[in-house]
Amino acid sequence: MRAFMERQDTRTHAMLIAMPNTGPTGHACEGATDSSDVVETRLWLEEHNWLYALLRSESNVAPTFRIPDLLSACVALVFNSDDAAERIFGFLGTALVMRSPTTPRRRESLWRPQFELLHDLQCSPANRHPNPKFQLDQLTTACVALCQQEDASGAAVLVQARRNMVERHLTQLAPRHRR
Repeated sequence: MRAFMERQDTRTHAMLIAMPNTGPTGHACEGATDSSDVVETRLWLEEHNWLYALLRSESNVAPTFRIPDLLSACVALVFNSDDAAERIFGFLGTALVMRSPTTPRRRESLWRPQFELLHDLQCSPANRHPNPKFQLDQLTTACVALCQQEDASGAAVLVQARRNMVERHLTQLAPRHRR
């Protein structure tokens, strides 16, 4: 029984559970977003390091985008193309599958609209039996890796982060204008 529980604990630890990102309440500044607007995921270390380098790059200024912005921009960029699912599963089935399944991951957040894209892909027939089942962290990592392959400078990611910011702002304004 103990061996089963240890094995189960390892699986639970390795499994990704998408949850709303929670933080201290009562300290929101004006214009702050609701914590349910971002969702936690994990990112494989190699892709996290590239995203972190982009975060710290001299190109990331005015405004300085944070990891949720950059990660969401990667997802949006990949999903902008009609063959997003094929590209993601292609990367997963050829590159990521060859890495150790115990590769370290970093916990990060992304904006809910991009999470929804990944969640829909995770629940799609392409990710069901008889095909291999990929988790959210693997789908997220694939999006970052594909962006890195296309543009190692990250310039396209920064442009998409700006577009996502405008879209979020317009979406937040829409309910106010209906009154």
